[in-house]
Parts: sequence; C-alpha cells; structure tokens
Amino acid sequence: MPHFASPWLLLLLLLAPVLTWLSSWRRRRGSVRFSSRDLVRDVRPSWRVRLLWTLPLLHFLALVCLIVALARPQKGIGEVRTTADGIALMFVVDRSWSMNQLLDQRDPTTRIDVVKRLCNEFIKGNNRGLKGRPDDLIGLVTFGRFAETVAPLVRIHETLTKLIDSIQLAHPQSVDAGTAIGEGIALAAARLRDAENELAKREEGESDPEFKIKSKVIVLLTDGDENVTTISAPNAAKLCADWGIKIYSVGIGGGSGMMTIQTPFGERQVPTGGGGFNEQLLNRIAEMTGGAYRSASNEATLDDIYKEIDRLEKTEIHSKEYTSYEEQFVPWALAAASLLAIELLLNSTLLRRVP
Repeated sequence: MPHFASPWLLLLLLLAPVLTWLSSWRRRRGSVRFSSRDLVRDVRPSWRVRLLWTLPLLHFLALVCLIVALARPQKGIGEVRTTADGIALMFVVDRSWSMNQLLDQRDPTTRIDVVKRLCNEFIKGNNRGLKGRPDDLIGLVTFGRFAETVAPLVRIHETLTKLIDSIQLAHPQSVDAGTAIGEGIALAAARLRDAENELAKREEGESDPEFKIKSKVIVLLTDGDENVTTISAPNAAKLCADWGIKIYSVGIGGGSGMMTIQTPFGERQVPTGGGGFNEQLLNRIAEMTGGAYRSASNEATLDDIYKEIDRLEKTEIHSKEYTSYEEQFVPWALAAASLLAIELLLNSTLLRRVP
C-alpha cells in the first residue's frame, strides 16, 4: 500500500473538480454579442475550439499531482534486524600428553580427537541433536603446565574450528608438561571479562545493540589432576564466581586421581588408585560457580554432556522489523509543474480565447 507522510492533505482532491470548474468559468466570462444567431449558424467550430476541453483537463490533472506531492508519497523499505541475547563461552582444553590415550578401549579414537570433534560439532551442529551456536561468542584456551589463548572470543567461527583441530599436545619431556587447571580457568575468565567490557564500550549509547551477553560460561575438559598450582583451580573458580562466570567441568576418561577424606587430623588428599582426573575437584569448582560437573568415559557420554550444556545455555534471538521511507514527491511535483506549464502555454498560444 502507498504511504503518505501527510495523508490528510489528500482530502483536497475533493476540491480539485470545483477549483477546475471555477478556473474554466473565469476563462469563459468574456463574450462577443451578435444581433442575430443566424449570422453564426453556419460557422463550424475549428480544431482549436474542439481542443478547448484539454485546458480544464490539464488544470485538473495538475491540481491532482500537486495535492499528491503535498501529501508526500513515500516508498517503504522493510528491514528485519536480528539481535541476540547469547552466551560468551570459552573452551578450556587440557593438552597434557595423557589426552593421547584412547577414550574408549573399544574405539581407537584418542581423547583429544574426540574432544576436538565434539567441540566443533557443538559450534557448528550435527545431526544428533546439536543445533550449533552461530550467534554466540566462543573462544579457546588450552593448558599444559602453562595456559595460552588459542582463539579469542569471536562470533565468526570458521577460523576457530580450524584452531581447535590444530591443538597440539605437550610432550611429557617438554617444558610444558603438566596440568595447570587453575591457570587455564583464570586465563579464560580474564578473556570473558575483557570481552564483556569491550562489548559494553563498543555498544555504549546504542539503544538496541546487535549482541548482548546473557551469560558467561567456561567448558573445562581435562583427563588429569591439577599438579601445577601457581593459580589453584579453587581460587580460579572463586574468581569466576565473583565475575558471574559458570564452569561446566568435564572429566575425560576413567577414574578419580585423588579424593578428599575427613580424618582425625583434618581433611587429607588420598589417591583412589584409579589415576586420571580429580572428580572431587572438578565437582567443587563447578558447584562454586553455579555450573555442573560431568564425567565422560566414552564418546556417547561426552556427546550427551554437550547436548546438556547446549540445552542449559540457550541463546535468545529477537527479530525486529524496521521500515525506512524514501521520499517520492518529486516526480509528482514535476508532473504538476509540467502540466501547468503546458496549460499556460496552450492558453496563451494555440488555444487562446478572444476576447
């Protein structure tokens, strides 16, 4: 439907016939008197006389075009803007050498390969229930003895998935051999904090920013116990709790390395005999931040864990329709001016009336 900035002016169209008649009547007021009609009975009207009706028509059309121009016709251009209340998520992946072990003895796939594949499927989606996270900020931190940012938080995930595939494990004889869970968590928390502040600065003053962080999440994947405590995991988890960051901790493989028991001499850490990750530690840091702990002994259970995180941390997409208008009155105004000019030209030359 046509849109007008001042549609009430279109009511003037009702006056256009009246104004045209008044203009035509004023032009016909002059007359020539004859003593008898017999003198002009045999005079036939010329082609000029026959075209006199075009003058009121041109006048009428000019008035119509002028009124339409005054009402300011506009062309609406529809636009749908999508905004997201999403999550900012950092994967924190253990790159210690033990991640080279098989996740399941019945499957020749290593733990790190399963982690890589399912991280990418969490981001891109798969045909087993993961829909993908195209609207979220996602980044990657890995840790051995030292933690490093492999990918900052990004919303375009093509490069991120390639970086996940390129994760290299720390050789047991290298300087990076070790498991610094706390350092990995602390670095990821700092990245989330920085991204939130940067996003707030970038969108300062915007009434409807394209992306707002709904929640901040760390997904920790490790198969070992913490043996580097420059920043301990509980201290890093406390930092996350203070900054509103949830930790979903996932123990990869089997068995608990150490557990805390109550003795007459207080709490003591004792080995469970199974090796592997510290289940109690992973559960503790998850509880401290309002997240959740899960263990994955095979690919199917890890897949289920990703589905659970995907379900718990939902992104809300909002679509708003905007319409911008482009002024279209100029052609109507030009048409009105042209019609009036033609009318005046004809009225003064070919179709001039005497007297």
